[in-house]
Amino acid sequence: MKLNFDHQGQSISVDLTPSGKSFRLDVDGETVEAQILQAKDGKLDLLIDGKRVTAYVSSDHTRRWVTVNGRTLLFNKSSGGRRSSSGHQHAAGELTAPMPGQIRAVNVSEGDTVSKGQTLLLLEAMKMEIRVQAPRDGVVKKLFVQQGQTVEREQLLVEIEEL
Repeated sequence: MKLNFDHQGQSISVDLTPSGKSFRLDVDGETVEAQILQAKDGKLDLLIDGKRVTAYVSSDHTRRWVTVNGRTLLFNKSSGGRRSSSGHQHAAGELTAPMPGQIRAVNVSEGDTVSKGQTLLLLEAMKMEIRVQAPRDGVVKKLFVQQGQTVEREQLLVEIEEL
């Protein structure tokens, strides 16, 4: 997943690639391995290149404040990102979060065959449970989230390949 942010007038490009239970982040050419140890109420306990880090995150749509070691950074989401009219389905088979929240359940695994309307994930947002359902019959090609993970609006959750 590609993300673009502006920080103090500088454009920052982030390419996030899931790798098992961790993620590879390519930030403007520099690669970092990260694993989410715990995510709850805006607090992230991370393992970054083998070092434990705690980050506090808050956001209001396009702006995101990240505090690490007492230092707060403000990032603005660039307008160049992909958009869709439905807010939760991008390219064919890509399902994204309709709003920020936390993944409460992952009901499928990569390689599973799914039916149209089948609940793939449960997302909790603003005390509501949102069922992320398969838009058509297919096979789960890629899962981008895990139970307990905090996600942002339009973050890629799962990719389904048509049968």
